[in-house]
Amino acid sequence: MKSAKKVTLIAMVGVSVVMSPGVHAASVPDEKVATLRQAPINVEPTPPAMQRVSNTDIKQVRNYPMQPPVIPHKIDGYQLDLKVNKCMSCHARKRTGESQAPMVSVTHYMDRENNFLATLSPRRYFCTQCHVPQLEAKLLVENDFVDMDHLIAPKTKAEH
Repeated sequence: MKSAKKVTLIAMVGVSVVMSPGVHAASVPDEKVATLRQAPINVEPTPPAMQRVSNTDIKQVRNYPMQPPVIPHKIDGYQLDLKVNKCMSCHARKRTGESQAPMVSVTHYMDRENNFLATLSPRRYFCTQCHVPQLEAKLLVENDFVDMDHLIAPKTKAEH
């Protein structure tokens, strides 16, 4: 009980010191504040143009095991909500023959107990949670990623 009173008293003294009119915090000059903002706060900069979506329909190589495949085409205007999943009009089991699109993995037809379902699993219904279209954009940072297959491959005499 006594320690609670001490803490309350110390807190009250601290608040009174901070709120005292004679005590001022040292201000930091604007040029010393680190910010990502490119323009002053009162100026609304023109945003950069949106990058174009890659629309090649060419399957991309995955960069790591279990990576969800990326979407190699535009999906602007695709309805993807509780009533309709436009992706499944091409990627469903029954539609791949006519669309020539790859079928979604069988894991998309499994529930959380790994039981197979007749329809798409509700937890795999919203495709863009994992699968994303790619942009035709320059890299923001250089990438020196080396695939695991290249790392474990035996070295040739030229590489020694």
